[in-house]
This record gives sequence, C-alpha cells and structure tokens, in this order.
Amino acid sequence: MTKTETEINEFTRFIAEYATCLLGSGVHTSRVLRNSSRIASSMGLTISMTTFQKSIILTVSDEAETHLLTRVIEIPGLPISFEFNSELSSLSWEAVDKHLSLEELRQRFDTIKAKPKMKSWLVVLLVGLANASFCRLFGGDFGAMLVVFISTMIGFFLRLQLQHRGINHFIVFTVSAFVASLCASSALLFDATAETAIATSVLYLIPGVPLINGVIDILEGHTLTGGSRLIQAFLLISCSAIGLSCSLFIFQNILP
Repeated sequence: MTKTETEINEFTRFIAEYATCLLGSGVHTSRVLRNSSRIASSMGLTISMTTFQKSIILTVSDEAETHLLTRVIEIPGLPISFEFNSELSSLSWEAVDKHLSLEELRQRFDTIKAKPKMKSWLVVLLVGLANASFCRLFGGDFGAMLVVFISTMIGFFLRLQLQHRGINHFIVFTVSAFVASLCASSALLFDATAETAIATSVLYLIPGVPLINGVIDILEGHTLTGGSRLIQAFLLISCSAIGLSCSLFIFQNILP
C-alpha cells in the first residue's frame, strides 16, 4: 500500500524516537538497525540509518520511493537498562507478528517508556553490594568489604546527584572516583586489606557496556560508531584513574 507523505512523516517521528531510545540506553548499532528495519518492513517502508556518537541520520521512504524523508536526530543520554532494551526489541517482533498499526505501536512504545524505573536508593544499595562482592572476590576481608560497601554507596550517590545537575560526565567520573577511593582509604585505620578496598571501590565506574558495544560495532562493520564508543569508554576510565590517583597521592605515605 502506498503511503502518503503525512503517514511517512508520522512514522519517521516514531522510528526516530524508537531508534534513539535504543542507542541511548545501551544497544549496539546492528541491533538497532535490525529492530528499526523490522518495524519499517511491517509498515511497507524502508529505512536507511547512519549512526554517530551523539546523533543519527535517518531516511525513510516507501517501496516505490515516491516519498522520501530525511531527519537528523540527537541521541538522548539514558540509563543503561537491559529490561527496557529487551521490551523494545520485542515490540519490533510484535509489529511483524501482530501487524500493529502505527497508533498501536506508539501506544505500546509509550507504555514501555512509562513503566516505573528502579528506585535510586535501591540502585545505590545494589551497586554497593556488588562492589563489596568484588572486594571479597579479589581477596578482601570482611572489614574491607564493609568499607567498600559504604564508600561505593557514597561515590555512586554523588555520581547520581552530579549527573542530575547536568555536570560534564568526565568531571563526574573524576570526582566520584576520588570521593569513593578517599572514603575507602579509611580501611587504612583498621586491620583490613586496604589496598583491595581502595582498588575495588571505583569498579562501579568501569564503562562495561560502551566497551562491549564498541567492540561489537567494530566487528560488525560500524567502525565509526564503535571507535567513538571505545574512545569515550577509555576517556572515562582515564578520568576514574585520575580520581583514584589523587586519593592515593594524599595517602601515599601511609599506604602499606
């Protein structure tokens, strides 16, 4: 069925928001292209997408290329959520299997986006427990685990507050690493494995998803996007290392 220019415009708005939500919440490029193309095919449309670190160029046309629309859309910074990504991927299959209309797709998409997110205090608690577990895994004693647990919660809470205020993320990572490792240095006052406590207190800042997605993108031929993600990840790791180094410099005379 031939689509009107208005229908293509409405679909372009939807698929642009859909694709940028996937990219912004931690999905590698090929998966975004597959999901978006799947939805477009169910509507009798074709899409072409070029992805960058901060934006995408999206072109939508009907099968006869009678109408063609191109848009440049900024990718929002969203929290990493595997559940959110999984539900959006499932939506692309529903579009094919159930022949959903654009209005139905929009309703389902809005419902997925409106689902309540995990409470911030619970995220802080779980991150603290995860880092404490890493401390134990790397040979830390129970005193060091307690110190890491508290230090991680303080550092992660500070990170959330700085991000909420729109502070540059490189500054956020540096300051968060410094505060977390500075708090973890209190292990030096106790009979605890201080080196392990300080080292593991900043592990929550390791950008694992960008690192993995960057490698996947490069292996699948999206070299520009993958390279950008890897550079971004390495810069964040460097900022974390700077923050950790600052606290180590302060306590260098009493480190074992």
